[in-house]
Amino acid sequence: MGKEYYVYIMASKKDGVLYIGITSDLVKRIWEHKEGITKGFTGKYKIKKLVYFEIYNDPETAIKREKNMKAWKRSWKTEIIENNNPKWEDLYDTII
Repeated sequence: MGKEYYVYIMASKKDGVLYIGITSDLVKRIWEHKEGITKGFTGKYKIKKLVYFEIYNDPETAIKREKNMKAWKRSWKTEIIENNNPKWEDLYDTII
């Protein structure tokens, strides 16, 4: 099995501030966000809930997807979250 890449969406709360990122180590990266190790946008807005993620085998595909999703309208981001996680539950426990 090759390396995996993750495009993920985090939220401050249901219908709150959203953040889209990419990583090759989802557990570690989300832990960093939750612990406040990651400064900047997520720290400023207290974004700590993993609400959606996708898995890719190819880094270029994952990077393209992340850039594409960042350009989406908010309603599209909300729709993809609610179609997969209607209660906006924190998915971190499902990945550790």
